[in-house]
Amino acid sequence: MAFHFKDNPAPKEQVLDDGTKIIRTCAWSPPGCHAVGCGIRLFVKDGELIKVEGDPDHQLTQGRLCPRCLALKEAVYHPDRILYPMKRAREDRGLDKWERISWDEATELIVSKTEEIRAKYGSESICVYMGTGREAVRYGFTLSSKVLRTPNNCYAQSGWSCMGPRQTAMTMMLGSAYIELDFNGGSLDVWDDPEWTRPDYVFCLGKEPLKSNPDGLWGHALIEIMKRGSKLIMVDPRVNWLATRADQVLQIIPGTDGALCLAILNVLINEDLIDHEFVDKWCYGFDELAERVQEYTPEFAAETCGITADEIRVCARKLGFDGEHHWSLLMGVAVDQNPNGCQVTQCLIAMAAITGNLDVPGGTVVGVQMQFEMTGATDFMSDELKNKCIGWDTYPIVKVLLNTTHPDITLEALETGRPYELKMAWLDSTNLLSPTCSAQPKRWHDALMKMEFTVAKEMFMTPTVMALADVVLPLATWAEHDGIVMTNQGCQMGIAGAINKGLQVGECKSDLEMLIHFGNAFYEKAYGEEYPFKTVEEYLTDDVGKMDTTWEELSEKVVATNDIGGYRKHERGLIRADGQPGFQTTTGRVELWSTGYQSLGDDPLPYYFPPKLGAEARPDLAKEYPFMCTTGARYFASFHSEHRQIPSLRQLTPEPYLEIHPEAAEKLGIKTGDEVTIENPWGSAHEIAKVTPVVRKDVVAAAHGWWYPEEDGEEPNLYGVWKSNVNSLIPHRVLGKMGFGAPYKQVPVKVYRTPNEERVLG
Repeated sequence: MAFHFKDNPAPKEQVLDDGTKIIRTCAWSPPGCHAVGCGIRLFVKDGELIKVEGDPDHQLTQGRLCPRCLALKEAVYHPDRILYPMKRAREDRGLDKWERISWDEATELIVSKTEEIRAKYGSESICVYMGTGREAVRYGFTLSSKVLRTPNNCYAQSGWSCMGPRQTAMTMMLGSAYIELDFNGGSLDVWDDPEWTRPDYVFCLGKEPLKSNPDGLWGHALIEIMKRGSKLIMVDPRVNWLATRADQVLQIIPGTDGALCLAILNVLINEDLIDHEFVDKWCYGFDELAERVQEYTPEFAAETCGITADEIRVCARKLGFDGEHHWSLLMGVAVDQNPNGCQVTQCLIAMAAITGNLDVPGGTVVGVQMQFEMTGATDFMSDELKNKCIGWDTYPIVKVLLNTTHPDITLEALETGRPYELKMAWLDSTNLLSPTCSAQPKRWHDALMKMEFTVAKEMFMTPTVMALADVVLPLATWAEHDGIVMTNQGCQMGIAGAINKGLQVGECKSDLEMLIHFGNAFYEKAYGEEYPFKTVEEYLTDDVGKMDTTWEELSEKVVATNDIGGYRKHERGLIRADGQPGFQTTTGRVELWSTGYQSLGDDPLPYYFPPKLGAEARPDLAKEYPFMCTTGARYFASFHSEHRQIPSLRQLTPEPYLEIHPEAAEKLGIKTGDEVTIENPWGSAHEIAKVTPVVRKDVVAAAHGWWYPEEDGEEPNLYGVWKSNVNSLIPHRVLGKMGFGAPYKQVPVKVYRTPNEERVLG
């Protein structure tokens, strides 16, 4: 793999007549976004950020930015921003009794407390908790395994319901790090590249890319290829903005995606709409798959999904192989937030494979195993210590593929002390108490309050930090540090961008700076060794050195492209570790019948089961809780629980809205603007009603990630984190067979207008 630069890129830095510097850089986080690397021009005068503009010389984003980047100045200079290390006594958790300290004192305190806990309880008593999407993800495993030397690194979302199911199926079926829409981000010419072919159709399931820019995909790229003629098929319980521009919309009941996809496979196979050459040469288990899908007829799926059989047949025929046209797959986190999510992904990959749409121009791009390695992220633990990772014995898939704890088992360990007690938490840029991540957040709150010592790093005081932390470290924005951002860490075609520092605010440090800072501190004081990197420049030089360029070149030229080897990599030996043609699987083929799933005790073929808490599986709940609630719809104004205190962004989305169909609202006496209570056996949440036909009559869509920075931050209010916390509605450990996929988007609820005396909003 190599980076490709423009012949004459714009300079990294310009100086205007009045002394203002214009610095070209690429964005990541914080404030949050996924690793898209949008091109930015920072205007800095006398060390102060004046404004932010899009960079027209960035070959992919071409000067376009979302509101979150444009609001950067408000975040950088917000009066509530954390600018210095702070500490408080353990007995003052939940109280605003923070004391400013120096970095030296913070470092000494953290190292000494860590070593005290390690000596008393063992390294396994420490756990690092990660968030999603933020830059901290890139360095979190190095922090836990190499610096803190603990086997426990936890992403606290029940069922590992962000990437876990999708990544499992991709690995088991393809041996691929990731698959993605063919938006040709790895080409300098992008959509004008003559070797690229636009997809005839884009099949989008569980993803809203314009708002989320998910997993390194620049969402607006979908608009660019639609401008060039690509047609969109949208599968979503909500009719969002993209769906109004779609060629076909399949507005299914939440959680029934598996039935839909199996029925599409039924039509593709029974109507012989398949690429026989690809199937014969590159697929394993086609006959078994063909037999399996016979029970999943369009009529079965229509009744299950709440649409018509004709709609399913029409969709399948659009995706069928004809030797000329191609379609590309977009699948998102809604696939993961489903106990049936692993099987849904199996179906989607099978759909692409048997129609000849894997790794061809205009098809679905197959990623390669991680090229852009997380430097130093090898563990420094014995096998005995490593195998103490919580949850590996219960759900071995997290050991095989993810190298983290299992989140649901982690909560149980925190509560029970089994298989051993956890004593220290490092909150690595995660607001896990907010309705973004953990299911049953009050249980997580109570369990983590028992820690002997907790460290957090954050840009703003959050409910999680206020409730749980003993020390908080100030986090720099992406405008305040050097770094690297790459699409899916380099395993998928896209950009490689330099994050170029433009200014310094307070005593804030980046995730990478903190990794190096504490790496050196622990190695010197605790391990008696020398950490391999003393400066950010040394780290980045080593990191980029693997990519046939230098950090200096990337920083100066700002943005490059990475094509990961082009198309049809399986034909040229670019996927398998041994360099042979084929896929990195046991059979060397796309495993429609998965040997990996079989080895882990699951069915090797995709299958469907109804939503675990839906009317079919739980008729006892259906009468009292008649709506299926889906959560997590994205907004332009926020990244999960971030940006709530940014005035211009809060103005765009001032309140959490519950979308409810007009007919359902009329029966309940609910009007737009009413405060409503959403309730089920596991919890309740308050939101503001938005009466709209974009949702089905039997579905409500709840906003996620809400807390209220303007409110009292101390316990028990914690910035109002419990008021609109839709994750209180999500049960603990309602998962698929392998431990993946909690029902974040398919829980039964009832909705009623909140009585005046019980209102908590507004």
